[in-house]
Amino acid sequence: MTLPLSQASNPPSNSTVEIRRADILSPAAQHLIRCLNSELESRYPEEGANFFRLEPDEVREGHGGFFIAYADGHPVACGAIRRIESAEAEIKRMYVAPSHRGQGVGGKILAKLEAEALRLGIRRIVLETGPRQPEAIAIYKRAGFFEIPLFGEYVDPRYSLCMAKNVASAR
Repeated sequence: MTLPLSQASNPPSNSTVEIRRADILSPAAQHLIRCLNSELESRYPEEGANFFRLEPDEVREGHGGFFIAYADGHPVACGAIRRIESAEAEIKRMYVAPSHRGQGVGGKILAKLEAEALRLGIRRIVLETGPRQPEAIAIYKRAGFFEIPLFGEYVDPRYSLCMAKNVASAR
């Protein structure tokens, strides 16, 4: 499940943002994932509403990637892409720290994930977000994602909204 990636109330930052591939088990990644999980649990406290699973093997080189955005050297956002079929991948674990929302960081992470998908030969990206995350839905729509039927483990429409984008034709 992804999180809201922008909030208009945050003023623009003069921070320099750098996005780097990271080990999902690194301290910075684990910190961002804990923050993400905490926020998701507060937005979706119902049993079975959250999908936290992402294994390190799923984001290893050649199969996907986990990326962290650093602002002035501090980790402020993350996102992952994992191959689920030969030409299809799923975005997972998108998160931007509240202090950096509304500054374009989420869009930069999303662009990096799309670039990684293209590098891996992916033609279609899918994702799951939720109806209580209108900011996330808005950023995905701005990036060209469209709603699709629920898939995989995301079968409860009270908690899930699934989207896709055909990346090969988007470039």
